[in-house]
Amino acid sequence: MRVLLLGGTTEATVIARHFADHGIDAIYSYAGRTSAPVAQPLPTRVGGFGGVEGLAAWLAAERITHIVDATHPFAAGMSRNAIDAAAATGLPLCGYARAPWDAGEGDDWTHVADIAAAVDALPEEPCRIFLAIGRQTLSAFAVKPWHQYLLRLVDRPEGRLPLPDAEIVVARGPFTEAGDLKLLKSRRVNLIVAKNSGGDGARAKLDAARALRIPVIMIDRPVLPPRRIARDLPGVMAFLGHPADLGV
Repeated sequence: MRVLLLGGTTEATVIARHFADHGIDAIYSYAGRTSAPVAQPLPTRVGGFGGVEGLAAWLAAERITHIVDATHPFAAGMSRNAIDAAAATGLPLCGYARAPWDAGEGDDWTHVADIAAAVDALPEEPCRIFLAIGRQTLSAFAVKPWHQYLLRLVDRPEGRLPLPDAEIVVARGPFTEAGDLKLLKSRRVNLIVAKNSGGDGARAKLDAARALRIPVIMIDRPVLPPRRIARDLPGVMAFLGHPADLGV
């Protein structure tokens, strides 16, 4: 057995450590979009594969037998390429999908399908907006430059931002409700735009928004083709055919 672990998330790091602890032959791959990624206990590769054909060729060259896709829920391009490459090579694939967030009592969420819909949902009156969406799609919001934008990024971006009025907070999660309450209050945030990535590491802003009665524009996850899904580490190990008593 030789596993390709597509990572870049906290959950992928947990899986990688478990693989290393139990002697599972695996390669950890991530996109390399942050300057100081978390060190992994597995052999690691960085960057893209060159589309579906490139990934299929790499899988064959590395004699991969199984694929575990533990990328971010919004890394849809990589996930689709993995699904297609697995089909082309006949390799079994399992996606690790953290559960999405659900609105609860006291939450004021507006669900939208994608970034473009989130931009359309912004108010016409100027306000202070926490864009909790990473840095890849910031330019879409440049069509509404009258807002003040708060950005929380893992790395300080190089060059000028596409937004004329933006403040950057450089920080890496997991975050706490107390910390995000302080952040939202100090910046007088009126609205949050977030991707429904799920998990615990970035949920604090939503709990803080509920406490402060700040509305949230929630971008729903992209729809992927059908694939096997594991919701936890035992599910990943079951996919690989390992018994559940391996310290899971």
